[in-house]
Amino acid sequence: MARIDPELELYRGLIDYPDKFEEGFDIKAIIGALFVGFVMMPGAIYLGLLAGASLGPAATWTTVILFTEVARRSFVTLKKQEIYILVYIAGAVGGNGGAFAPMIWNQYFVRSPAARGMGIASQIPYWVVPPPNSEALLKRTFFHPDWVWPIILMLIGSIIGRMNWFGLGYFLFRVTSDFEKLPFPFAAVSAQGSLALAEASSKAETWRWRTFSIGAMVGLVFGAFYVGIPTITGTMMSKPLMLLPIPWVDLTTHTENILPAVPTGFYTELGNIGAGFVAPFWAVMGSVASAVITMFLNPALYRAGVLTTWKPGMDTIATSFANTIDFYFSVTIGVAVAVAVIGFYTVFTSLRQASRERAAGATVVRTWAVPEGRGDVPIWLALGLWVVSTLAFVILCRVFVKDFPWPIVVFFGFILTPINSYIDARMLGLTGQWVSIPMVKQAAIIFSHYKGIDIWFAPIPDFQHGPQAQAFRIVELTGTKITSTIKAELLILPITIVCSLIFWQFIWHLAPIPSVVYPWAQKMWHLQALQQGLWLTATMNPARSLFYQAWNPSRAIGGLAFGLGAYVTLSWLRLPIMLVYGVVQGLGTTIHGVIPTLIGALLSQYYFGPKFGMRRWKQYATVLMAGYACGMGLVGMGTVAIAMIAKSVSQAPF
Repeated sequence: MARIDPELELYRGLIDYPDKFEEGFDIKAIIGALFVGFVMMPGAIYLGLLAGASLGPAATWTTVILFTEVARRSFVTLKKQEIYILVYIAGAVGGNGGAFAPMIWNQYFVRSPAARGMGIASQIPYWVVPPPNSEALLKRTFFHPDWVWPIILMLIGSIIGRMNWFGLGYFLFRVTSDFEKLPFPFAAVSAQGSLALAEASSKAETWRWRTFSIGAMVGLVFGAFYVGIPTITGTMMSKPLMLLPIPWVDLTTHTENILPAVPTGFYTELGNIGAGFVAPFWAVMGSVASAVITMFLNPALYRAGVLTTWKPGMDTIATSFANTIDFYFSVTIGVAVAVAVIGFYTVFTSLRQASRERAAGATVVRTWAVPEGRGDVPIWLALGLWVVSTLAFVILCRVFVKDFPWPIVVFFGFILTPINSYIDARMLGLTGQWVSIPMVKQAAIIFSHYKGIDIWFAPIPDFQHGPQAQAFRIVELTGTKITSTIKAELLILPITIVCSLIFWQFIWHLAPIPSVVYPWAQKMWHLQALQQGLWLTATMNPARSLFYQAWNPSRAIGGLAFGLGAYVTLSWLRLPIMLVYGVVQGLGTTIHGVIPTLIGALLSQYYFGPKFGMRRWKQYATVLMAGYACGMGLVGMGTVAIAMIAKSVSQAPF
């Protein structure tokens, strides 16, 4: 029988089920969306390139805290539903750079050393990005005819993509939350910040607001050193001054004599310690165990002549990719299959248990009835949106990649996506952990014997909508009508497209992306390009393919055996299920993120937990990290605004 970890009980029932549901979309939401799009998005873009910091949470809480404070001084009370919709909109608009962010990546990739070295740069299709020698790329502008087809495809994909996730995601929510009554243990965590700000707006301040304020002050102080100084000095110096290395302190070359072929170091962003506060303790310990295994395994593999690509003097990025080519690419595929098998087993046994409980006359009532006033839509309408949008994806694939077998695309859209999404939604509902069938798209493309790399960029409807079921559960727990999110999505789409175009064009024109001005992008994008190119070469001539150099079936089978063996062994020892997942999923991971997360987890488990009570501390921790993100966001917005103004003035002709 699959076990549910007792630690998950700490995350259940963090907030009470709402007494009623109210509309959260109003004029405040519209103003908030415009504010995030035109004020927060440029900062999110800039900081992501500079420090790799995602301003998703920061943009969200900075926006909401500003609106809350303005409301208080105007003697207006914001309902928790209004605050949640502000959170929803701010997270969607301000966090990821918007619709044009993938195009900025594509303009780099088509001209990257990785793409040129693998011989794939000239084969990337016109409907993805202009060719490497295009005037559009040389002049760094989107306002060029070569961008017409990529932009058209992006616009169509944005519309039908939203239809697809809403339709199937809502149906899965109705199945897993309403009918099967799954608890979704982590859903309440995401609702904590909205409640904290709702209390502040109503002047009924409790521990939530005080904890949020503490986190915000920590974020302000740390953010001034971590992102403030590099951003300001980057406007006056050829290279930004960083008091703390971004994103990590790299110790690989210093430890290579003791730990050959092992990337070592640690992340410098304080939020990684905070992640240890929030994460389940045994999941962190599982990741630590895997990192330790990797530290002992890599030197042994190097001495055994398996890790042949690594050479002394390589840094973290070069070491990681060298090890990927020689060993971990195949092994992690096998481990991913093992994780999927474990997830399927968990879902199967939970379904079997539920069937037995029903047969035994269990008291849980399973019904399709919905709470009054929740703003639900008819199930047939949701499924209709999913079917129509999936058909649209199939047609797009047929138009742009004519020679690829269309039944494979139909299989992904109408069979694999709903099965994969349901399994994931059920795992999230039971354990808070995700699971999916891994590498199916890659395997289908490779075994189809299709030649050419255009299929890797085609809009194949290979989606994972399980998290959307949990997202609807969060909407429900905040007492917000589902219709509010529909209205919000209709507003989000045009704002993200317009603002993303304006600000990516502006920032791209200031300096090439990546470049020394954007240190995170300059350091990390090369590794990401190598990893993407590794898969693209799978449909090229095997003699020139890096994929066939990295792929080793016997090692993949070994990874599968390791994953299943670790799960069976640790389960037999009755160890926490979170530890099991941490060990299985963490093989080959670097220690950079593990060290600060471990510090946070130890402080949480052995100091703060006993001091406040573990359940109460978990509540504190989630709100504390929301406040921290807000503080970082405030610093980021101020310094980025100064930097952008300075760079604009410096490029003026007078």
